[in-house]
Amino acid sequence: MTDPLSLLDFLLIALAAVAAGAVNAIAGGGTLISFPALTFVGIPPVAANVTNTVALTPGYFGATLAQAKDLAGQRRRVLLLAPVSVVGGVIGGLLLINTSEKLFAELIPFLLLLASGLLAAQSRLRAWVVARAQRAGHATLPEFWVAFPVFLGAIYGGYFGAGLGVIVLAVLALVIDDTLTRLNALRQIIAFSANTAAAILFLFSGLVVWPAALVMAGGALLGGVLGGRLASRIKPETLRKIVVSIGVAIAIVYWVR
Repeated sequence: MTDPLSLLDFLLIALAAVAAGAVNAIAGGGTLISFPALTFVGIPPVAANVTNTVALTPGYFGATLAQAKDLAGQRRRVLLLAPVSVVGGVIGGLLLINTSEKLFAELIPFLLLLASGLLAAQSRLRAWVVARAQRAGHATLPEFWVAFPVFLGAIYGGYFGAGLGVIVLAVLALVIDDTLTRLNALRQIIAFSANTAAAILFLFSGLVVWPAALVMAGGALLGGVLGGRLASRIKPETLRKIVVSIGVAIAIVYWVR
């Protein structure tokens, strides 16, 4: 159990959720803002991560709907990878809720640094995917080979989640020969499947801090709308650098603590 949240606590996590939703809409990496905010107001790390996943899941649904048209012709891939992602997300979620608060608190700096590193590498990865897609006739592995690394990525997604999209896009580009737009849509359905599976599991875990989750869900949705409107005015790379810097700084703070 956690102490009741104050009005100031709710204001802080609401603002963090708005920022996370906007950042996710423009550049990705919103968890690096929303998760630390929950621990800052006194929610234990595991419960904070569980609450964060539940609160931000509607955003994944919205993003998946927005890219649904780019899944046309990818039915076989979706039928292969969505179930794999669901299973991986459940396993990751089970690992999380069976991790002690002490151990997870010790893992937080490493998880934040990993997520920050993945976000920092996103632009280079995207450029590599585009260059690879433009090379005609390059050899690829059979597409079913992508299932196992996606499964491993989904486990990570269910456990922590930040940076999952970067991992999945890299795996998809290595195995599947397709355009960046279509790979992005496939990546989105994988992230949505893994996070939703974990979130459904968390609903029955008794660890969700519901007042915080509801406030954050509303804030994230508002942030997503604002981010969509600001996307043309803010360079994603600039915002990404800011978020990465924040993630590294917060990781250092956790380490010192």
